[in-house]
Amino acid sequence: MNAKPSLPQSSPLVTISIAALAAFVAVGIVGGIAFVFQRDGAPLQQLVAAERACVHHRFVSEREGCVRDWLATAHAARVASR
Repeated sequence: MNAKPSLPQSSPLVTISIAALAAFVAVGIVGGIAFVFQRDGAPLQQLVAAERACVHHRFVSEREGCVRDWLATAHAARVASR
């Protein structure tokens, strides 16, 4: 009886194909997340500008409302200028 445990050896082709599949899945997930942020979210530059414009609000709920209003106004201005 062999006391040393050993894992079954797989061929290099199987290892390479599994690594390629994992990379493909990872790129797909990252690309999907980036697409969702670009489609649904406001650009980071606008979020930063809104946060700076609403910094004078003391409470978080007031600040979030101010940011939403500021982004809505900026979006309306951007759509109207097209």
